[in-house]
Amino acid sequence: MPGPLETMLAVQEHDLSVDRLVHRRETLPERAELAAIEEEVAALEARLAEAAGRRDELERRQTRLEEEVAAVERRIVEVDRRLYSGEVSASRELQAMAAEVEALKRRRSDLEDQELAVMEEREPVDAEVTGLEAERVALAERATRAREAIARAEAAIDAEMAVEQRARTELATTLPTDLAAQYDRLRARLGGIGAARLVSGSCTGCHLALSAIELDRIRRAPADSVLHCEQCGRILVP
Repeated sequence: MPGPLETMLAVQEHDLSVDRLVHRRETLPERAELAAIEEEVAALEARLAEAAGRRDELERRQTRLEEEVAAVERRIVEVDRRLYSGEVSASRELQAMAAEVEALKRRRSDLEDQELAVMEEREPVDAEVTGLEAERVALAERATRAREAIARAEAAIDAEMAVEQRARTELATTLPTDLAAQYDRLRARLGGIGAARLVSGSCTGCHLALSAIELDRIRRAPADSVLHCEQCGRILVP
């Protein structure tokens, strides 16, 4: 059965595996893809808002012109009715009414020309808005697929993490309380590595060589002594 120091190194391996899984989870390529899509959506929304604003203004102009045309037509009908109703007999007044009808017809024709011009101007803007809305739908579908891919990847990583954490917990409960606490403190302070093996006179935590005096002291230390790297302070396992 491995001693507490070997068990601690095994705990360290599980901790490092969990750290790698956390990093993998946070840096999934699908997240970068989703972020890029969201940037595209933001840019598209700005373009769409601008195009929709132009379309709405043209629609308002068209509506005003249609209302003016309708008002002119009502006035033409009204004057025509009076002109031919026999209610007015004075020739000067009849001439004035006939002149008004002609002026109204010219005004109607001018308004209709303006309305046609607005409709022609609006046509490509309507097409632009329709195209941008279709792009927005396509981007929303891509974003949905990316989110689903992220959820699947996260679930797979979480399952791996749960296995590592269970194994880590089982091992950690067998460690002496003071050793476990010391390891956890060092791990938190030293970039996730609280314990390291001594290999060929060097600490595998900081990769620095120990002095000959320190190596001799380690060789003479009793088995299962809790030793520390003179360079980085990590628990050192010969």
